[in-house]
Amino acid sequence: MEASPFIIAVSGKSGCGNSTVSGLLAERLGLRLINFTFRNLAAERGISLQRVLELARDDSAWDREVDERQVAMAREGDCVIGSRLAIWMIPDASLSVYLHATPETRARRIWNREGGKYEEVLAFTQSRDAQDTARYAEIYGIDNSRYDFADLSINTERLGPSRIVDIIEAAARGLRSPRP
Repeated sequence: MEASPFIIAVSGKSGCGNSTVSGLLAERLGLRLINFTFRNLAAERGISLQRVLELARDDSAWDREVDERQVAMAREGDCVIGSRLAIWMIPDASLSVYLHATPETRARRIWNREGGKYEEVLAFTQSRDAQDTARYAEIYGIDNSRYDFADLSINTERLGPSRIVDIIEAAARGLRSPRP
């Protein structure tokens, strides 16, 4: 009987640190990183993220493609998967982690990374949160504000990425060594 892959699923809303934390964690543990998002799909199709978000608002095929591709990649073997819905899409993950922070903190991080006017970034972040929540509920019946089933819930407000990775790594190593 073949063992199930060792999968660490990391989720959270935009600006919580999913990509940064997932990347650092995968590197530290020597695992593959799965972080396929609307940004990747936009790049593949040669269109803007904003355009993908507009299209996804009315067509669930965009969400389904991203989610199905991520899950398929994760099932190929040991990995860290970082995505908005990873903990819901891979309910049998070896370890599920939810990262959270206030909308203001998340918008500040996005603003620091991408620039623009903070007020506009905050408004966009809040609008995107609402759109994401509505789409996930409609497509999958998921309430992404309920993450109490996650193995770990980490408030990223005051912790840097390295410290967050320390916490997740300790939990992962407590389950089993993720390295063969």
